[in-house]
Amino acid sequence: MTDVQGGFRGWVAARKGVWSRLRFTSLRLRLVVVFGLVALTAAVSASGIAYWLNREAVLKRTQDAVLRDFEREMQTRAGLLPQEPTQDELQHTAGLMANSSQRFSVLLVAQDADGSPAYGSSGGLDGFTLADVPKSLRTAVNEKQRDDSGNEPEYHLYWQRIVEDDTPYLIAGTKVGGGGATGYMLKSLEQEAKDLNSLAWSLGIATGLALIGSALLAQAAATTVLKPVQRLGVAARRLGEGKLDTRLRVSGTDELADLSRTFNNAAAALEKRVADMAGRDEASRRFVADMSHELRTPLTAITAVTEVLEEELEAESGSMDPMIEPAVRLVVSETRRLNDLVENLMEVTRFDAGTARLVLDDVDIADQITACIDARAWLDAVDLDAERGITARLDPRRLDVILANLIGNALKHGGSPVRVAVREADDEIVIAVRDHGPGIPEDVLPHVFDRFYKASASRPRSEGSGLGLSIALENAHIHGGEITAANSSEGGAVFTLRLPRDASDLARAADEANNEPDKGEEG
Repeated sequence: MTDVQGGFRGWVAARKGVWSRLRFTSLRLRLVVVFGLVALTAAVSASGIAYWLNREAVLKRTQDAVLRDFEREMQTRAGLLPQEPTQDELQHTAGLMANSSQRFSVLLVAQDADGSPAYGSSGGLDGFTLADVPKSLRTAVNEKQRDDSGNEPEYHLYWQRIVEDDTPYLIAGTKVGGGGATGYMLKSLEQEAKDLNSLAWSLGIATGLALIGSALLAQAAATTVLKPVQRLGVAARRLGEGKLDTRLRVSGTDELADLSRTFNNAAAALEKRVADMAGRDEASRRFVADMSHELRTPLTAITAVTEVLEEELEAESGSMDPMIEPAVRLVVSETRRLNDLVENLMEVTRFDAGTARLVLDDVDIADQITACIDARAWLDAVDLDAERGITARLDPRRLDVILANLIGNALKHGGSPVRVAVREADDEIVIAVRDHGPGIPEDVLPHVFDRFYKASASRPRSEGSGLGLSIALENAHIHGGEITAANSSEGGAVFTLRLPRDASDLARAADEANNEPDKGEEG
């Protein structure tokens, strides 16, 4: 069943891929449509002209042959009839005329000795009759021509095409001069019509084949033209994914080759610039790490001295000179601040270098928050809403850093009481830290986790380094969690920490990823 479902999904995906390539906005489809329309127009025009020319040629050739034969028969046979022929004579002459090479029906009309009209038809009295002849043709045939020169015949030969019962016919008529008989001819053009229909079908099939051929040619041309464009699109996507060594193979001297060269030049420039930026960033991180490391040695000595001075300040003997006591207190405070800054910088460099590791343990969240608050003497300023027994497998030290930064930030900028609430959501632990201050300005919210960012417009100037929230966010990320900042509808700011119940898989994957380069070098 699974294989069938997988095959069906694959078929659906393939169909979607074909449809996406053939959608009307596709350049390939538009090229094929344009080529097809051009080919269709040309083929239909050519076929129409060819059909019309062949039709006229076929009909004219047949018509001319029939009319010549009829006119000759009228001169040689009907012209020999007496002035007042009998019906039998007309019938006999019509039969002889119909037996000519063109095989047409003949109707002869004359006046007999009694002055009555007499008829003779090659098909008998019930065959070709005068009623079958259009009135306009009869009128034209009986009209005597005026010619003073005597070179033209008294009566002309007239003809026209008619259709009876879906069968085309050629009908013609003329009159023998000197008061002779009038003759009419009826010739079926059914065979010519069949020939023209066959020609029309042949031209239609040729048009269809031309359309199919043009579509195939358009497809081939579109593939030839669009293949470099598709390669350019793939290369651009790879470049966007960070594969800056992507280059296009350039061949030819056309516009697409120039486009490929331009892309390669741009990719090379981008790779160089990114490499330069990465080098400068690496140098900057190395500088911060080296500086932080070098500062730790003198800071250790300075911290030892400040501890002695602090003991002197707290001594009841009053040995400290009151004039220098404020300066000593400032030195002690700034030394602590400098020590915290160095520690934060060291932590930041570990995150940037990817060397930060998780040391996981089973943690009771309520106990961990209580220990964090108690260690910093915040018990009177923080309200905790957390049930005991909510556990997670996390790094206790890094969780303590996150909580200390969030709660300390709320106390500094929002004021007490700060409320910390813990709840469970699926496979996550959600910790919300809310203060009762003025909230965070909307223009500041997107930047609260930026390094060294301080919003002093609506909040008092912080004595911190501007790295606390950034480090808290990095510690959440290394667990696979997230921290978001928002303003509560009841007033104050709310920082929401989401952490997985078990970060073991993430820690294991991070260790394997960090160990891969070493294994490659060993190989």
